[in-house]
Amino acid sequence: MSDSNVNKDYKPITLAPFGPIGIIAHTSNIDFVKKVSNDLSQRRKLRAQKPENIYANDPGYCRENYIFDSELIRFQSGEGKFSIGESARGHDIFVITDVLSHNLDIDLIDGSHVISPDDQYMDLLRILSTLKGKAKRVNVIMPFVYEGRREKLDSHRESFDCADMLKKLYKLGVANLIIFDPHDARIANAVPLMSIEMPRCQFKMTSTLLNKFGSIVLDKDHTLVVSPDETGVSRAIFYASNLNLPLSLFYRKYTGNPGQNGKIFEYLGESVEGMDILLIDDMINSGNTMFRTAEQLKAAGAKDIYCMAPFALFTNGLEEFDKKYKEGVFKCICTTNLIYAPEELQSREWYLAADMVPYMGRIIDALNTDESVYDLINSTSRLQDLRSQMRIDEISTLSAENKDNETK
Repeated sequence: MSDSNVNKDYKPITLAPFGPIGIIAHTSNIDFVKKVSNDLSQRRKLRAQKPENIYANDPGYCRENYIFDSELIRFQSGEGKFSIGESARGHDIFVITDVLSHNLDIDLIDGSHVISPDDQYMDLLRILSTLKGKAKRVNVIMPFVYEGRREKLDSHRESFDCADMLKKLYKLGVANLIIFDPHDARIANAVPLMSIEMPRCQFKMTSTLLNKFGSIVLDKDHTLVVSPDETGVSRAIFYASNLNLPLSLFYRKYTGNPGQNGKIFEYLGESVEGMDILLIDDMINSGNTMFRTAEQLKAAGAKDIYCMAPFALFTNGLEEFDKKYKEGVFKCICTTNLIYAPEELQSREWYLAADMVPYMGRIIDALNTDESVYDLINSTSRLQDLRSQMRIDEISTLSAENKDNETK
């Protein structure tokens, strides 16, 4: 099923670009950013061919490459600096950062060091401090929010890193912050005067999963949406409501016993006997939550389990996932390519990544012209369009089968 037919009637407002686009990437995510730049270039070249586009000849509107010449330099002491090789004055700059990328090593005094999220964040601050007062506007695209899981202050004796990070970005002049499917959207309360957009990944992940596994039938008799705990049920509700599927969840029950920190997880919902399961979460770390949930569902008679999470970190390695896959605990893990994935992960049979490059290119294009992005970042209408197309396909297939039966 092609995604191009979904929301094909969406007509963006033609407005003047805020300024020529310039894209800056961290060294560690340059391959992904090159793909975004190429997508944006092709997108604008096609638009420039239309006579109604009066901005096609504006300086910097159509370019082969939107990536700025820049360099992040590291010294053996561990310190660093950022330098930019061309003028950013008058440009609408988009800084794309992957704070979880761990594919870059640097040589320090005492040996090799893998770039950490803290290092990536400091590099981002270096970039923003260099651009401040020069670029016409600075936008940051941070798919996975740095320290985004610390969305509330549990104790005044602990750091509140996410709020501090957002406030620093605002002070350094960031006009728009784009984050994908954050752990908790309430982090935006820390900077009420900064524009924060939160695009959803659900549509692209769903369409990718359905294109890979055509056997999935999205109706209440065949497929069930499940949340692994009550804290993430809002995400599962989004899938269930827009795909018109039943919803179930696991909830924490505190027993007072020492095992599992005094709690057990009990199932609340419909029978899973013979049902395909869409197991919804915001991220996969070690995989323990996913394994615990999938094993309980399998024991209750579930058919195939498809785990869907925008971000998969695999902090304990891939061996346990390989083992559980061979045991039939899950069918597939569907995630996105918004964060770095090593080649060994991409080669796994059970791994499936939704390509978010066109989506990110479209968001940059829209923000550059100050276009309304509400329908663009919200997956609701696109998921519903996708489901309506599936229903049409099912009806067409059923009609063809009935005709064949009548002929016979």
